Order: sequence, then C-alpha cells, then structure tokens
Amino acid sequence: MTDHPRRVTRALLSVSDKTGLIEFAKALVAHDVELVSTGGTAKAIAAAGLKVKDVSDLTGFPEMMDGRVKTLHPKVHGGLLAIRDNKDHTEAMKAHGIAPIDLLVVNLYPFEATVDKGAGFEDCIENIDIGGPAMIRAAAKNHDDVAVVVEADDYTAVLDELAANKGATTLKLRRRLAAKAYARTAAYDAAISNWFNRQIEIDAPDFRAFGGKLIQSLRYGENPHQTAAFYATPDKRPGVSTARQLQGKELSYNNINDTDAAYECIGEFDTKRTAACVIVKHANPCGIAEGANLVDAYRKALACDSTSAFGGIIAMNRALDADTAREITKIFTEVIIAPDASEEAIAIIGARKNLRLLLAGSLPDPRTAGLTAKTVAGGLLVQSRDNAVVDDMTFKVVTKRAPTDAEMRDLKFAFRVAKHVKSNTIIYAKDLATVGIGAGQMSRVDSARIAARKAQDAANELKLAEPLTKGSVVASDAFFPFADGMLACIEAGATAVVQPGGSMRDDEVIKAADEHGIAMVFTGTRHFRH
Repeated sequence: MTDHPRRVTRALLSVSDKTGLIEFAKALVAHDVELVSTGGTAKAIAAAGLKVKDVSDLTGFPEMMDGRVKTLHPKVHGGLLAIRDNKDHTEAMKAHGIAPIDLLVVNLYPFEATVDKGAGFEDCIENIDIGGPAMIRAAAKNHDDVAVVVEADDYTAVLDELAANKGATTLKLRRRLAAKAYARTAAYDAAISNWFNRQIEIDAPDFRAFGGKLIQSLRYGENPHQTAAFYATPDKRPGVSTARQLQGKELSYNNINDTDAAYECIGEFDTKRTAACVIVKHANPCGIAEGANLVDAYRKALACDSTSAFGGIIAMNRALDADTAREITKIFTEVIIAPDASEEAIAIIGARKNLRLLLAGSLPDPRTAGLTAKTVAGGLLVQSRDNAVVDDMTFKVVTKRAPTDAEMRDLKFAFRVAKHVKSNTIIYAKDLATVGIGAGQMSRVDSARIAARKAQDAANELKLAEPLTKGSVVASDAFFPFADGMLACIEAGATAVVQPGGSMRDDEVIKAADEHGIAMVFTGTRHFRH
C-alpha cells in the first residue's frame, strides 16, 4: 500500500459534539482548507471569526423540514463519492457544478445520550441522524480520496498528517478512519434498533445488532496468546465499565470479568438495609456476608474461604471506610470496587501500588431489565438479564416443619447468593454469611460435597471444633432431581433448604426432608448461571 496522498482543499464539518471544533477549524484554515458547514456548527465557526460556507450555499437549497433535509443532495454526496482519478466522475462533477469534499467531519445526533436521560419517544426519534450516517458511509466508501472523522479524538491525527504531508492525508490514515466510521454507524444503528425493539416489546427481532465504544485495549485475553479489548455499550449500568479507577495497574481481561461478577452480586444487597461484602475468584463468589458494618461483613466473607480469597476481587455495597481498607490490605487482593471511598481509605489503599481501587458511584439495580449475550459457533445467544430478586419472591413451605425466623432469614440470604454462583450451585449459609460454596459441578451432589469439604477446611483454618455447616441452611439454584443431593447437605449439617422446586421427584425429596426433620421452601424461580 502506497501513501497515496490526497490534498485536502475543502472540508465539510457538521457536529453535535463541538469539543475541539474551533481549534480544529482554525488549523484547517491555516492549511488553506475551505470550510463548509451546517446549522449550529456553521454558526459556531463563524462566531470564532472564521470564514465558512453554509451547506445551503453549496447545494442551492435551504435547510428544510426542521433541519431533517440539508445534506441529502447530489452536490454533497457527489463531492464525497466522486473518484478523483475517474474521468467520467470528474466530467460529471464539472457538468453539474459539484465541488470535491476531501474531508468530512461528522459526529452524529446524540441519540444514545437522549435515550440515556429518559427522553420521550418523539424526542428520541428526532435525535436519529439520517444525513450524518449517509455522508459518513459515502466518505468511508470513497476513502481512496476522502478522509472521514467521526469523533474529536481523531482531530490530532488528521492535523499531524496535514503538517507532515503538505496539507495531504495518507491512504493508511484514511483506511483506518473509514473502518472506524463504519463501526460508528453500525453501533449507532444498533443502539437505535435495540431501543426501538424495547419500545414495541419485540424480544426476538429478525436481526439483532450490538455495538460498543472502546474503553481500552487489553494486554491479552483470558490467556496470553489471546487478544482482547474492553468496550462500553449504551447501557449505562453502574459497574466496571463506568467506574473510575483511582490507582493500581491496568485491569486485565480476567480482572474485568471477575469485577463485573462481584459488583453484579453486591448489587443484590440494599445499602440502606445492610452492609455487605462479596469476594470473587474466577467469576465465582468464594465468600459473601452481611454485617453490622463493612469490616464485619468483610471478615465474615473472608472466613468462608480465605485460601481462595487470596488474589481475589472484593466488592462493597457502601463507601469503603478506613477500618475495612486496613483489613483488606492484610492479604493480597487484585481489585476493590465500591460505590465510593473515604479519603482515609483511599490513602490506605494507595500504599499498595498494584491494588486497583474502582469507584462506581452507585450500585446496579438487580431488578433492571436488559440483555446479555454470549457467542457460540456461528451465532449469538441473547437473553434477558436474570432480574428476579429474592425480595419479590414468595417462599412456599412444603415440609411439615416450617423454617424458624432465623432460618428463613438465612434462606433468603442464601438464595440471593445462589443467583450469582455458577451452576450447579449449592450454598451453605449461617448468620447471613456463606459458610460453604459449591460451584460449577456437573452433579449437584458433587457441589454439595465440595461445599461441605471447603467448610471443613475453613473450620480447620479457624481452629473451630466443627464446620459452620452444622446448623446452617442450604440453597440450591435449581431443583434437586433426586433426594441424594439434599441428603448430602443434611449430612453436612444443614437444617433448612431453599430450592426452586419443579422436579418430577419433588414428593420424594419432600418426604426425605420430613423424615430428617428438615424445613424446606420452594421459590418457583430457578437461577441457572452457566
């Protein structure tokens, strides 16, 4: 690929986001570039004392229909699409008075921001850009001759090339800008189509598109031989994508994935009701607890599995305080994420240079609707977010013995946690803290036994006479297909069980619970998480 320089003689600028516009326009004028513009952009450029031609003077037609029609004209699109080395194209330009446009600068109507602020249907419709995407796609198609800029971040790159190439751009830059332009319009159209589907309540549209803007290029993916990057979607859900990182190394792919899992889980715990802490390792919680305060919750969560917590991710549902920060820094931790932090806590964490501290501002609402997606070979699996919340469920007692008030409190806690642990899931809980977690096993019986084994290990570590599963409650994310899984939990010391129910053998499982004097409740809601 040669440099294939193309001198910029005329630029069309039409931007909603005017960040850096005037400085950029002044620099273009310094390179003898004629400026053409529209509406508010033209007014801003003129107000800065720069000479600018209104697009209506270029086309011979005024803006009309409240600005809906202004750039959809052959003298605009001809100037963008004409192949400069094609004799037929240049003759057509001459015959119809079409002047070349060598640089297009357009950022689109702020549709995503309009939706994000909760605007009404008609306002959102009016913020769907038509002329902008049309011009962007035209300029990108003709990138052999035309440079297209879709965000202010690229102003410097264009000006650097003009300075280095006597007012010209190179093909390498134009191709990079063209690729970015098509991605921008694709993401823009994806945001519009997904919003539209929500408005008319279509869950499975014939075409589904997703788009995002780069947050950061990552060093590698799950493993060093994999490439990776992190993108933000229009969904402004509080979490790792919106959080402010105060310190520490750059987040890795695995850090981001685990931090998201931790913060989604901590969002289940109402900050007004309780202090709570979640510790995550490899996308699974290894300790969760409520407490009188954050440091109490942290200590209880850590006691569940202090071995796995080493090098883990910690999420808090309240502002990180100094006492909790001191306690956390006693072991190696990768990331802390919380809504906020005190200045003293920030200073304490600051002494650990590699420890990342993220402040998300608020908690994600577990009831909020949304979409999740994962790739499979040749396709996408898309589903609505699991926004079922324990506080909205009816716990139906199905055994002869009903849970005590203390057991019911822990059963609700345990099922709240089960939603965020990989299936098959078994959660032992006692005094609003996990005391054993079994995750991701092919057999529910294995999950029950592994959780009990880890509880025994924790008891040994804490020098307890017996594991905390004795007298605990247990939650299962899905029904027990046979009584054996529940019996394994009873053997570990559980006295009450919560599960969705719905098995063909529910009667058999209930009978076994009654025979052992165990209380059991059904939720009617399953929480598979693969």
